[in-house]
Amino acid sequence: MKKYILFTVLSLFMVAAHAQIDRSKQPKPGPAPEINLKEPATFELNNGLKVLVVENHKLPRVRIQLTIDNPPVLEGDKAGVSSLTGSMLGKGSKNIPKDDFYEEVDFLGATISIGNQSAFASSLSKYFPRVLELLADAALNPDFIQEEFEKEKDLLLTGLKSEEKDVSAIADRVEVALAYGKNHPYGEITSEETVNNVTLMDVEQFYRSYFVPANAYLVVIGDVEFENVKELVTKYFTPWSKAVPPSFTYSDPTDAQYTQINVVDVPNAVQSEVTVENITNLKMKDADYLDALVANRILGGGSQARLFKNLREDKGYTYGSYSGIRDNKYSPMRFNAYAQVRNAVTDSAVVQILEEIDRITSEPVSEEELANAKAKYAGSFVMALERPETVANYALNIETEGLPKDFYKTYLERLDAVTVEDVQKAAQKYFSTSNARVVVTGKGSDIIENLEKVSFKGKTVPVLFYDKYANKTEKPDYSAAVPEGMDANTILEKYIEAIGGKAKLDGVESYSMVAEAEMQGMKLELEMKKTTKDQFMQDVKVMGNSMSKQVLDGDSGYAVVQGQRKDLTPEEIEKVKEESSAFPELNYLAAGNVTLEGVEQVGDSKAYKLKISDSKTAFYDMETGLKVQEVTTQEVQGQQMMSTLGYGDYQEVSGIKFPFKIIQTVGPQSFEFMVKEIKVNEGVDASDFK
Repeated sequence: MKKYILFTVLSLFMVAAHAQIDRSKQPKPGPAPEINLKEPATFELNNGLKVLVVENHKLPRVRIQLTIDNPPVLEGDKAGVSSLTGSMLGKGSKNIPKDDFYEEVDFLGATISIGNQSAFASSLSKYFPRVLELLADAALNPDFIQEEFEKEKDLLLTGLKSEEKDVSAIADRVEVALAYGKNHPYGEITSEETVNNVTLMDVEQFYRSYFVPANAYLVVIGDVEFENVKELVTKYFTPWSKAVPPSFTYSDPTDAQYTQINVVDVPNAVQSEVTVENITNLKMKDADYLDALVANRILGGGSQARLFKNLREDKGYTYGSYSGIRDNKYSPMRFNAYAQVRNAVTDSAVVQILEEIDRITSEPVSEEELANAKAKYAGSFVMALERPETVANYALNIETEGLPKDFYKTYLERLDAVTVEDVQKAAQKYFSTSNARVVVTGKGSDIIENLEKVSFKGKTVPVLFYDKYANKTEKPDYSAAVPEGMDANTILEKYIEAIGGKAKLDGVESYSMVAEAEMQGMKLELEMKKTTKDQFMQDVKVMGNSMSKQVLDGDSGYAVVQGQRKDLTPEEIEKVKEESSAFPELNYLAAGNVTLEGVEQVGDSKAYKLKISDSKTAFYDMETGLKVQEVTTQEVQGQQMMSTLGYGDYQEVSGIKFPFKIIQTVGPQSFEFMVKEIKVNEGVDASDFK
């Protein structure tokens, strides 16, 4: 009974308390919490190395971070030398062979990595003395070996080769080159030619010139004692020869003279990379630094920002649209707003991004947007404080950026003080549509005509053209004529003849294929089987586990996605039947409803464009007759999604040519499947379709 009475009293108390609160009004925010960051203890070696130590005894771990705060380096006709230098560091030393070095680091459960002007290590605190010794030895006594240099050079050249047709890599390269200029450290282009200019002697010279202690900071944070750190650092880093890096000058980047669209034609692009950029001059110590960060977050800082809501949620142009602003004490940097969009809406996306930038500079943001942006920054800031590396970076920033000692202690207080007017002033100062450079990297034949019609603020925006290395060029010519007498049937017949001839294809009753691709370091396996009896099986596996499977057996079929089975609808069955044919061109020819739409550039070659259906287009090389690409469009959750299959490396199996390289691109993701095995009229059983 007493319990019941107590419960009743508590309930009445809670109701009364609830009645006194006006739920229609948002509670007033409390004062910004005080941030207590432990200031590092410091000392400096005679060679100029500055050391910061933050003791934190909560966990038995230690983190070591070496940063050499040099101005950016212009590498010129040997661009790539810094990358090669970094790739050769951290692989043992003159005192410890590479394999022995790796083995000991693994045994200690430690991590050690060294860049061309930085180094990092982490370990249990009981191993700190040895890990610091290993880090210092590898950083100060690198063993530059010709054989190792050749390996790293080959890897770098292979990476550059793989980027030749990578639309995102091309876009990134051209965007920074046009923003900063190719004679600026942040805009210069690393190419096969410049890498081939680099010798082992150049790497050694770069190391001697720039891996020096004059601007170096060593931050040690974790379960350590200051005096012990000082003793060990003095012992292992005093041999670092005192030196100052070379100094040189380069022109600061400037904005375009007028707002313009710069088009980079990449014929194999299945979507466009759109960036609107301008030059900014923002430093961390600027009074409006936080104002600029908040303005950027409201514009394009995430899924709640204006660009994302406009281009994705409202228009359905893209998977996401964002913006970024950068600070740097050495050089003006760039602000950019960007998105990957479908070819058909490239021009519209350009206009929408420009309008959003213009709107945030000309109209005050709402109090709700401001409050949300502040809350996001405050939350991220507080959570980041839990990580030791954050404390280390904050301590380093105070030293290198010339910040006041209480910069981070008062961070939340200053963030809370940012007003709507502050945001608008920062946007007007750092975002521009009057001198903006709009860089569009995509399939020119699909996008240029509409881009040349883009109008902003009542004026047509001029369109200029650049190649994949940011060199100005002429407008691409897509006027290649279709040879007289050529039609869809002729092209299909040429393809059939090119891969083996109709008689050979008619003799195929079944075939199976196994292919592999890499996805974020994991193996992706594709197994496909087809017969002439409307039987089809496709199984996609990740690390040996089936993720997606589709099966058709005559007039019935099903799909299994992540273990969930679903029977195919009659409409879906008909679509799968279209794909189940080993050689669908035989069906196209028999149906006679394929049309020739012209000639387009696909990769490095011109190809005939055939309209297979309202949702599917196929391209056939004008010279070889081989199929090089298929583009399919379908509606997914109310948005048009484009899927592209690229075909290459044709090889003969049982007298028929099959593509042994298949590149599948859906949205921003691309997978390059390499065929491992194809079997014709064997390896397929009726049980495969059950």
